[in-house]
Amino acid sequence: MTAPDDRPVGTGPADPARTRLDDLPIRDDLRGMRPYGAPQLDVAVRLNTNENSYPVPGPVVEAIGKALAAELRDLNRYPDRDAVALRADLAGYLGHGLTGEQVWAANGSNEIQQQLLQAFGGPGRVALGFTPAYSMHPLLALGTGTAWQPARRGADFGLTVDDAVTQVREHRPDVVFLCSPNNPTGTALDPEVVAAVLDVAGGMVVVDEAYAEFARPGTVSALAVLPGHPRLVVTRTMSKAFGFAGGRLGYLAADPAVVAAVQLVRLPYHLSALTQAAARAALAHRDALLGTVAAIKVQRDRIVTTLRDRGLRVADSDANFVLFEVGGDQSVAWRALLERGVLVRDVGLAGWLRVTAGTPAETDAFLAAMEEIR
Repeated sequence: MTAPDDRPVGTGPADPARTRLDDLPIRDDLRGMRPYGAPQLDVAVRLNTNENSYPVPGPVVEAIGKALAAELRDLNRYPDRDAVALRADLAGYLGHGLTGEQVWAANGSNEIQQQLLQAFGGPGRVALGFTPAYSMHPLLALGTGTAWQPARRGADFGLTVDDAVTQVREHRPDVVFLCSPNNPTGTALDPEVVAAVLDVAGGMVVVDEAYAEFARPGTVSALAVLPGHPRLVVTRTMSKAFGFAGGRLGYLAADPAVVAAVQLVRLPYHLSALTQAAARAALAHRDALLGTVAAIKVQRDRIVTTLRDRGLRVADSDANFVLFEVGGDQSVAWRALLERGVLVRDVGLAGWLRVTAGTPAETDAFLAAMEEIR
């Protein structure tokens, strides 16, 4: 977000006597910026942040509650700073022969990626990503003093081996971000792209797989490429498929040396005992939580098919959202949908909007609203 924000620090109406952000000795490269975040509006249908629309099942709520209660008496003590038990559970979930020493966890995959940039980026170093992609990556680069180099995708939002290799060779970044499935387009990467970038990149290659559980059959995870590639990192989250967005748990899989590197920059006791306990309870009930994935994929494919049948351009999606062209000013279409009680995401891509695949009723409401605004 780079639009200027003239509001005073704090809430409420402007007060000339109050200190403004620009009155403080803030870093020059942060001046004029606004915090990252999507609108949080009280509307009937919220489909703008790729949350899982299904609430946590009752038995899982009970299990998490018991796990949290067991930690309360010892909250006077610091948590396990290395989250050893949780990392072992995450490795077991991922499979691929991974062990706990190859996994690291933090408060969301954003914190994981921030730690990676703290360890492998920083002043004098460059991170590269293929846009349009996840808009937090350049902001994480900014926050860690890492120069950001945007690279391009094709007109269809795809990324070919030749295009990826050419741009990595040209810019020689220290960190490369690849998103599969990509946000906001939903497109998954050909595994040959990952392999080719690994071959030519001199630094770290981070594959953001936040939406991996929603991929269509046959989609290959970069986890399969990890053996023998110590500069490859795969990041995941429990926010989406697990419906654990409020729990804030992200993680990575990589060579143990990468885990050792991020431990150099992580804050002490960064992952609370309550977060660790809740995440472990959720992982123990993964079948119940992941049971909504198939239903969400049905709604995603329904959105793709219906919008295409209506003559709109729609990007292929392996995620829990759909990017679609509105045929004009996307901000006007966004407002028209909001007036009909449907909140989607304007990702700043001219002529396109992104909608999360939710429940059947939410899809009904979105498709009905889209029919009305055409």
